[in-house]
Amino acid sequence: MFDQLKQEAETEKTILVGLITPNQPENKAKEYLDELAFLAETAGAEPIKTFVQRLDFPNPKTFVGTGRLADIKAYIVEREDVGMVIFDDELSSKQVRNIEAELKVKILDRTNLILDIFAKRAQTAHSKTQVELAQCKYMLPRLTGLWTHLERQRGGIGMRGPGESQIETDRRIILDRISRLKEELKHIDKQMATQRKNRGKMVRVALVGYTNVGKSTLMNVLSKSDVFAENKLFATLDTTVRKVIIDNLPFLLTDTVGFIRKLPHDLVESFKSTLDEVREADLLLHIVDISHTGFEEQIDVVNKTLAELGAQDKPMILVFNKIDAFQCVVKDEDDLTPKTKENTTLEELQQSWMAKMSNDCIFISAKDLSNMDALKELVYDRVKQIHIVRFPYNDFLFQKYDESEDI
Repeated sequence: MFDQLKQEAETEKTILVGLITPNQPENKAKEYLDELAFLAETAGAEPIKTFVQRLDFPNPKTFVGTGRLADIKAYIVEREDVGMVIFDDELSSKQVRNIEAELKVKILDRTNLILDIFAKRAQTAHSKTQVELAQCKYMLPRLTGLWTHLERQRGGIGMRGPGESQIETDRRIILDRISRLKEELKHIDKQMATQRKNRGKMVRVALVGYTNVGKSTLMNVLSKSDVFAENKLFATLDTTVRKVIIDNLPFLLTDTVGFIRKLPHDLVESFKSTLDEVREADLLLHIVDISHTGFEEQIDVVNKTLAELGAQDKPMILVFNKIDAFQCVVKDEDDLTPKTKENTTLEELQQSWMAKMSNDCIFISAKDLSNMDALKELVYDRVKQIHIVRFPYNDFLFQKYDESEDI
């Protein structure tokens, strides 16, 4: 009971702020703010209020207009327990300074929040180094007002330096740290490249998809392992590789970090080495959460990220997951309501445009194992095709393997 009360006391009450713009209509803004709320909860905060404003473009000084900023300030004064405000887009250092000066609480943007979650989730030396590198790159252009953990040099007798300002000192410290982190990553990458070579010529299959679509759950089902899975964003940061055997045919299955819209560019750059598993895969399983209202955009986000990695042309199976959570609707014959995603049955969905998005498309539930046998059969066929091309003259397919062996 005490631990629960302590946790509730430590939970930061936060306000979320977003914009409706010509490039981001109201429905998209709401969807993005819902995702921002999920991100905040994943980081350990409690969103209690959302403010949205319609503008042609963000205010260069305060992101939102002065009137809406005054509304946010009045709410903070009224509640008294709000300690943080999170904005759904990246803020400049100037905007952060101006907003903090007005609201007198901690200010975060979407990028900063994602970096914080990554730092919290990172477990291995590799992911920790990648996250720290992304954080340093994020802070470098925002030194003024953001680089607060270094105490400013005080002036006066005996405290005068050689003329280098503190901001220049801080910048040099960060640049030196970035250089060291890059060298550490090179060393770790060499080790990981050696590990990949030691896995031989086995067919490699990689799970890719938006964050929180069920990749780790599916990984556990297919590999009979216990990869950490949770209903939170970025539950998995570190790449996990397992040997999987279907009907005596072995292959390597990789679980990778999930993608997300507005993913910080520096984070993508830092994690490209982790995503080498995607680039070197022979087959991709693109997992999609069919129960999510914006899954079409999530598919686009993943495809664009794969294109950045140079993996867009790899053989792919499109796996629509979480059919157990999809709200099937039974319509009367006389119902003339126009067809939308909300009033379409799952059977109709399976015959729709989505089933034609890929040559290989399947609908499953990794949670209750619906249609898993069909997925395994499809994966077996595609892996076998790749395997036969690679090993046309051996009896590899007929050997027996220990299913419990991990890579």
